[in-house]
Amino acid sequence: MAANIAFILICSGLVFLMTPALAFFYGGLERRKNILNTMMMVICTMGLASLIWIAIGYSLSFSGGGDFIGNLDKVFFNGVSMSKGDGIPEGLFAFFQMMFALITTAILTGSVAGRMRFSAIFLFIAIWLVVVYFPMAHMVWGGGFLDKIGSIDFAGGNVVHISSGISGLVLAIVLGRRREYHLGDYRPHNVPFVVLGTGLLWFGWFGFNGGSALAADGLAIHAMITTNTAAACAMLSWMLIEKILNGKPTVVGACTGAVVGLVAITPGAGFVSIWSSLLIGALVSPFCYFFISVIKQKLGFDDALDAFGCHGVGGIFGGIVTGIFADPSIGGRTGLIYGESHLFIAQIESVLFTLVFAGAASYLIISLIRVFMPIRVSQQEEALGLDQIEHDENAYPTFMGMDS
Repeated sequence: MAANIAFILICSGLVFLMTPALAFFYGGLERRKNILNTMMMVICTMGLASLIWIAIGYSLSFSGGGDFIGNLDKVFFNGVSMSKGDGIPEGLFAFFQMMFALITTAILTGSVAGRMRFSAIFLFIAIWLVVVYFPMAHMVWGGGFLDKIGSIDFAGGNVVHISSGISGLVLAIVLGRRREYHLGDYRPHNVPFVVLGTGLLWFGWFGFNGGSALAADGLAIHAMITTNTAAACAMLSWMLIEKILNGKPTVVGACTGAVVGLVAITPGAGFVSIWSSLLIGALVSPFCYFFISVIKQKLGFDDALDAFGCHGVGGIFGGIVTGIFADPSIGGRTGLIYGESHLFIAQIESVLFTLVFAGAASYLIISLIRVFMPIRVSQQEEALGLDQIEHDENAYPTFMGMDS
């Protein structure tokens, strides 16, 4: 058990690192006047989600035998052992799972960058954790409904990426477009931050997927290899698309490709073969690229940093192809290409359920919040920048007065 404990402790730290990494990734993509607000929406989850998880989150996610949510038997880690458990102590499992709650809520904030009041997104995250995330974790990993129908999700395709992606999209639609959407050109203001964030996310993802084996064993090794392979292929695939369509690959494009590859392999990292992880990475980039560059533009919604385009679409793709490529010799589940259709059907059902459940719940939450407080800054405040308006800070004092 000692080796497993050491491994999952390290993996927990790696997953924790993903949240500040996402802050750099999102912050670099946003405009200069909004970088601190963008990063604050991400890193506030490190405090907020941690405390809610300790208080009720773990209990609602991993106690009781209900189909849709747990009970309150383990509030404030009541009765959670720090020395005994199945393979690792239960307390360590709870700590590892807490890191998933942090990064999941951080992901959805990318959709509303540049225009949502911080108080409104902070309250939304707090309620969303209880109404959406904890039930999703219970239904998938706590023996609930989605587990019972036979779907699989190794490290968070449904729980993390699809749920946060669709929720971010709902928020973006309710808020409306940014004031200069389709009028000005929104360019990333700090591409090196995007590279830094991508590198740290990729690094942290080894703990995210590898740690989901919950043991220092061959399955963890396999998950790490499939994770890296998918990310590498998706990065090169995105670069190739840009080269063919635009004549030149971009740094932001390469980073985006890596992230969507990491997203797509997450639900199947411990279920699919290494050769299929190569295909998953190579094929997810065209799907996400087409959605962001064509579908998003035609529909006209303003998913500011493409939280849905990357995490939602990438998660949907990953969940479905897991039902196709799952290799019974690896994770014990049989995909479509190995002769069985049950898992493939269950994967589609789970994806559709997550989209409807998380999307509808998010709409109800934000509709309730807007009754009691304004959820969007004014046009004038948006023009000035949310760093100054929401936090009375400026990331680049030497650039004060510049709006780019």
